[in-house]
Amino acid sequence: MTEGQAGAPTTLLLLRHGETALTSQRRISGSGGGDPALSATGRRQAEAVAGALAARGTVQDVVSSPLARCRETARTVALRLGLDVTIDEGLREADYGAWEGLTFAEVRERFPQELAAWRRSPTVAPGRTGETFASVSRRVSRSRDRILARHAGRTVLVVSHVAPLRTLVRLALGAPPASLFRMELAAASVSVLSYDSHGTASVRALNDISHLG
Repeated sequence: MTEGQAGAPTTLLLLRHGETALTSQRRISGSGGGDPALSATGRRQAEAVAGALAARGTVQDVVSSPLARCRETARTVALRLGLDVTIDEGLREADYGAWEGLTFAEVRERFPQELAAWRRSPTVAPGRTGETFASVSRRVSRSRDRILARHAGRTVLVVSHVAPLRTLVRLALGAPPASLFRMELAAASVSVLSYDSHGTASVRALNDISHLG
């Protein structure tokens, strides 16, 4: 199908960006620190997912976070598919405050009480000045609603980060905030959500990395 059809489901392919230097070191990289580009590995991952999605042949629109690692991943795929990239500010990664650039092991060592509180409650800001998961959920919900309204009945590639993508999956499942810590979304992984014409969601795939070999 080349155009959205009334009553047809809207499919969101959730693509996490490829690796950066911080990803491979398992360091926290939100929107409150630097804006790293893809590493050589990340660029290869973007090319691999572009090839897989081109073979799939169903993507009609591409929407991306404004951060460099997502824009580069999205651009690589979009070029292969002959599509443009739309930027949605609401898809940016969470701001992790003073935790930016640290590993979670380092956060656990330096800020054990803050980390425990953050894991218990979506209203606690990471790194004291970061963005709460409650805030992430509100803005990601708005982005989701915009995408569903503008691309109804179509298949949309959504290129974003761990926190926003986990949030989209959590909201689709109607799961509690604690479920965010129980999802693995690897770099360049694809997850799939489907929404019927009434907005009812189903999760069709999670953390697919088969295209990475």
